[in-house]
Amino acid sequence: MAQYFQIHPVNPQARLIKRAVEIVRAGGVIAYPTDSSYALGCHIGDKEAMERIRRIRRVDDRHNFTLVCRDLSEVAQYARVGNADYRLLRANTPGPYTFILPATREVPRRLQHPKRKTIGLRIPDNVIAQSLLTELNEPLMSSTLILPGEDLPLSDPEEIRTRLEHELDLVIDGGFCGLDPTSVIELEDGAVTLVRQGKGDTARFAT
Repeated sequence: MAQYFQIHPVNPQARLIKRAVEIVRAGGVIAYPTDSSYALGCHIGDKEAMERIRRIRRVDDRHNFTLVCRDLSEVAQYARVGNADYRLLRANTPGPYTFILPATREVPRRLQHPKRKTIGLRIPDNVIAQSLLTELNEPLMSSTLILPGEDLPLSDPEEIRTRLEHELDLVIDGGFCGLDPTSVIELEDGAVTLVRQGKGDTARFAT
């Protein structure tokens, strides 16, 4: 049964953040708030936890996971970022955007797009998410918390606990954080493609 932490959205309790990260490192799957919607997260190196997220969402091995990062320096470890792409990232992070970029060798093959060898990365503008990432000291492997047959992410932490209490290890209640998934933008050598319209102004990505 999932644990349930009520964490302050502006001043997160350090002991609860530390305990949440311990759960992730031990192989747990958590639901946590971001700047766009609630997401499912697990340790980047944990294949079993990743498969649990796939089962919760009922997606196959072609589903793209996202690496949620603290900052641009962390992004650069996992993606090849050209000068033009870097300028665009710097101008739009942190924020409700997922950027698809060519993956580096640091990214496990199972996380990459099977044909294009790309990876989705984002830097959230959310205090709780940033606190988790700082304590973890590496990205969270994540997927938007959209259940099978539904179009919108779950947004009520109590509902998340009720519906998924036997499938998650932890639900973090950080209050309402929105219903829109991130906008997804693909970047490659200065070429910009809007893949999915979600939260955030995407006019700046028009080509």
